[in-house]
Amino acid sequence: MALENNKAMGSSTKEILTTAASLAASAMLFHTVIKDFIPSKIRNYIFKGIKYLHDHFSSELTLLIDETDEYSPNTIYQAAMSYLNSKISPSVKRLRVSKLGIDDIKFNVSLDRGQETIDVFEGIQFRWHFVSTQMSKNSRRYNNIGSLQIEEDTELRCLELTCNIKHKDKVFDVYLPFILDRWTALKNKGRTLKLFINERKNWSPVKLHHPATFETIAMDMELKRTVMEDLTKFVQSKDYYKSIGKAWKRGYLLYGPPGTGKSSLVAAMANFLKYDIYDLELTEVKNNLSLRGLLLGISSRSIIVVEDIDCSITMDKRDIPTKDGDCENKTVTLSGLLNFVDGLWSSCGEEKIIVFTTNYKERLDPALLRPGRMDMHIYMGYCSPCAFRTLAFNYHNVDDHPLFEEIEALLKDTEVTPATVAEELMRSVDANVALQGLLQFLQCKISDANETK
Repeated sequence: MALENNKAMGSSTKEILTTAASLAASAMLFHTVIKDFIPSKIRNYIFKGIKYLHDHFSSELTLLIDETDEYSPNTIYQAAMSYLNSKISPSVKRLRVSKLGIDDIKFNVSLDRGQETIDVFEGIQFRWHFVSTQMSKNSRRYNNIGSLQIEEDTELRCLELTCNIKHKDKVFDVYLPFILDRWTALKNKGRTLKLFINERKNWSPVKLHHPATFETIAMDMELKRTVMEDLTKFVQSKDYYKSIGKAWKRGYLLYGPPGTGKSSLVAAMANFLKYDIYDLELTEVKNNLSLRGLLLGISSRSIIVVEDIDCSITMDKRDIPTKDGDCENKTVTLSGLLNFVDGLWSSCGEEKIIVFTTNYKERLDPALLRPGRMDMHIYMGYCSPCAFRTLAFNYHNVDDHPLFEEIEALLKDTEVTPATVAEELMRSVDANVALQGLLQFLQCKISDANETK
């Protein structure tokens, strides 16, 4: 009896395999016939017709959520990717794993290309599918306003959200707003600041752990207070900027010798306001159009920094067309930078601070310095007695010492940057030894200066 059952099962399996092979062969033959005997245009019409019939009679609704909306980041995409990190189905076979910093405890896990996961929300099943398409240089991307030529190899990413069409209102009125609210709450809770750097046309983030604050930065006390008050007034002035018809942004020019704390002041501003920093390297930007695209990729509540602005862009011959055509397409021009600072495109987004730093203010074009572009000019000078006391407290927890008076008198007679003073204070963990070493350093510096006169 058992032998007969085994024979029956074997015969049944053989029939199934034979049928499958026959179907596969028929499918291949059908595909070959269509490809060889039916013109491509007719094939496209047939496939479009089949797709139309499927979509017409299908009970499913599919939403496409692109990573970017033209040039700007798509907030819904960012929120959904964050939300799905905790909703990945056990059946998913391929995942992307990343880690922004060494100090991170958790891995960032997300869907890989072609993978999908199921989320059940209020009893409704939602299917998410991650789609990634490689676009080669000079190909064309089509959107709702026409087509756009791809200037370099890039990856276009999007999420497909599918559910029963009867839940359409639920998706827009409840589900997507829930995902956005959850993402906003997660960003604001224990938020770690990020430093973005531009690579080609995109921004790449790293976590910002710069310790500089207004309490620890070495600068004049009155100037420090003025900057803090100006920043506080700015973040509280949304309605004021709207009432006067100006974009909600402010510009700061930090100038002074190297080593005077310009970069540290930017970090202190970011920590004070809880703003991300976008470090714009103009030498990496191809042209004004690319600069505009980077601007649109900057989020609100951020600080945009262009360090050493005098070295980043040619201030003379800036708008002279080249032999090949308009220089607008070849490089970043001053006019393009000015439009970036306060032109029409600068009004995209709000609550933005623009900071330029330079060692040589006199080299800058006056057009960059006028109010409305650089609203506040902050001179970061040589180490003053006030800055020295801040450094002494930072490095040795000392707010008074018998050598202070003599050191402060010498600082008034010589030009020493805060970075140089900090380096001398770090030479010993003993406050007395470090201060004595700084005193001798200043005495030698003044003596050498007198000998060269």
